[in-house]
Amino acid sequence: FQDQAMMKTMSGGNCNLNVPAKNSYRMVVLGASRVGKSSIVSRFLNGRFEDQYTPTIEDFHRKVYNIRGDMYQLDILDTSGNHPFPAMRRLSILTGDVFILVFSLDNRESFDEVKRLQKQILEVKSCLKNKTKESADLPMVICGNKNDHSEVFRKVRTDEGENLVSSDENCAYFEVSAKKNTNVDEMFYVLFSMAKLPHEMSPSLHRKISIQYGDTFQQKSFRMRRFKDMGAYGMISPFARRPSVNSDLKYIKSKVLREGQSREREKCTIQ
Repeated sequence: FQDQAMMKTMSGGNCNLNVPAKNSYRMVVLGASRVGKSSIVSRFLNGRFEDQYTPTIEDFHRKVYNIRGDMYQLDILDTSGNHPFPAMRRLSILTGDVFILVFSLDNRESFDEVKRLQKQILEVKSCLKNKTKESADLPMVICGNKNDHSEVFRKVRTDEGENLVSSDENCAYFEVSAKKNTNVDEMFYVLFSMAKLPHEMSPSLHRKISIQYGDTFQQKSFRMRRFKDMGAYGMISPFARRPSVNSDLKYIKSKVLREGQSREREKCTIQ
């Protein structure tokens, strides 16, 4: 998130897209190493699965949507499983709007890590909520990946995963296979529904648009001429850069200060 009051801009190639701040969201993907976080993100963005494993330090992606004429922006933060910088992970949680916690069904330790992450997210967000009086809703999906493996290798039972979300209506559990593309789209559909975002953000419910159409992405003539029957399409920004740590800190600080100033104005009014 960048520190802008009303508009956020996505620049890629020759296109310049303005998205209202209220329609801009960050999705944070967390979990241990080698559980398939990046594979799930790849399925979401381009429908592909990469067999070769490459350790993630921190990857940032951006997708912009035009859904029935309204612009939306989804920033995706694919975090490292090693968490070399705890302060950075905490900042990622603070700036996140929706969360995906990934573990591998054949790895018990990765499930234990998800339980720790879930607890940390709830604690960190609760602290921020107390300062800003934000909504208590915290959309989150806990995702057991690699359900294409034989049951012989399973180390986590389905009911254990379900128990993690049983007491929270804004948290759902899915067993998926990024490799076979099983339940991945359904998972994103439910996550966006819990977050009260357009369900057309799900991979299969919008038309994919190339960056070459960036200049006309917002134009009514383009929308009506080519996608009159669709009403929802999205475009990946190939040149998106992660906002700086300083920008994220300013974003959090501004939220806290805005609430503090609001309370001061209320006190003055009462007095």
